[in-house]
Amino acid sequence: MSVLDLGYSRPRRKINKGMLFAAPAVVLLLTIYILPLITLAGFSLTDYQLGAVRWHFVGLSNFTKAFHDPVFLRAFWNTVLYAAIVIPFGIFLALGVALLVHGRKRTRGLWEVAYFLPVTATLVAMATVWQFLLHPTLGPVNAVIRWLGFDAVQFLGTPWLLIPTMALIGVWQVVGFNMVLFLAGLTAIPQDLHEAARLDGAKSPIDRFLTVTWPMLGPTTMFVTVTTSISAFKVFETVAVLTKGRAGSETLLYALYLEGFDYSNTGYAAALTLIFLCVVLVLSIGQTLHLEKKVHY
Repeated sequence: MSVLDLGYSRPRRKINKGMLFAAPAVVLLLTIYILPLITLAGFSLTDYQLGAVRWHFVGLSNFTKAFHDPVFLRAFWNTVLYAAIVIPFGIFLALGVALLVHGRKRTRGLWEVAYFLPVTATLVAMATVWQFLLHPTLGPVNAVIRWLGFDAVQFLGTPWLLIPTMALIGVWQVVGFNMVLFLAGLTAIPQDLHEAARLDGAKSPIDRFLTVTWPMLGPTTMFVTVTTSISAFKVFETVAVLTKGRAGSETLLYALYLEGFDYSNTGYAAALTLIFLCVVLVLSIGQTLHLEKKVHY
């Protein structure tokens, strides 16, 4: 073997070793993500029903049906309304809590645990607790409302209150996790920047927050925004436990769950799933591209 061949063989061996190390991850990626996605796309083009022996190719008719289906359209707009409430409140309320907790010295650990407890709790169990809390006659929330002199509110019985009520539960669920992320971002900000801002004339805490803290939290805010948006569009357990999908409370995931498992319309459910994935993907990429321009690393 010549010296030239030996020189070419060394990089090739490195490439082969690299491919060998990457092979398990590639196989896992294909098995868990790519192949199921291809199968899902194939089902979406058919009228296949779970357990059926025969099925037919229907092309894009499932997607056309979805955009003319009043139940799906109502579920879509309900999910948008839910996300429109959860995303801003889940982000800015968590930021406010993180700023308050970050300033604590002795009781910081206690408050961190208290706000993070909803994240560790099982959402199905906590939804049952919320069902009791919001009960029109037995719940303590309506007891306080009656004590204040107002009539009891049917939080889970009034159609126009269903989505806002579940959205408030969603905010309660995500605030603790987002608070921990913001606390990590606050801890990473050098104190020298605050001192420099104070010397430059930023005397009040609000001025230092706007000139130092908020810009330095850009990467954390971008991550929190994307993850909160995905979580908001994935709402399912709250609907399944509190309302069981009654009219006015349908969401995207619950609608496709009903089509796929209750009605056994596998082909149509696959089309709804692809639409859901596209919505989440476009939202995540759009938020990332928009916020990336405003982030200071």
